[in-house]
Amino acid sequence: MVSKNFIIKTVESPEEFAAIKAIRIAVFQEEQGVEPALEFDGKDEISQHLIAYLNQEAVGTARIRYLDNQTAKVERLAVLSRARGNGIGQQLMEKALKIIASKNIPEVVIHAQEYVKALYEKMGFVQEGEIFIEADISHVKMKNKL
Repeated sequence: MVSKNFIIKTVESPEEFAAIKAIRIAVFQEEQGVEPALEFDGKDEISQHLIAYLNQEAVGTARIRYLDNQTAKVERLAVLSRARGNGIGQQLMEKALKIIASKNIPEVVIHAQEYVKALYEKMGFVQEGEIFIEADISHVKMKNKL
């Protein structure tokens, strides 16, 4: 598990937003080949963003988008390759779920990349429907009732 030099917080400054943008570029565009126009979809401005720091370095991010007063969607969860394997992605999702629950929103939706589906199942998410392709990557829609 991650060390005591680990923190997750809500993004509040342009510098933090620049850091999460750099993480998303590294993970989604450079590693996975996602088109910039798909990755930066114009919805960042209406979303709440989380940033994870390990030893004061920004290493992970996720965004929460409130679809309506019943449903939130957690998107763009990404952890830099050098920081993976420490449970950071799971902790980002757990923090996002706590924030969403604190707003009395009962349902969370994600489009999980298929290869990490089991992680989300452990966290209470249930697959809904068939596998679909998004940005040339296999995904599954999953829901969690809070």
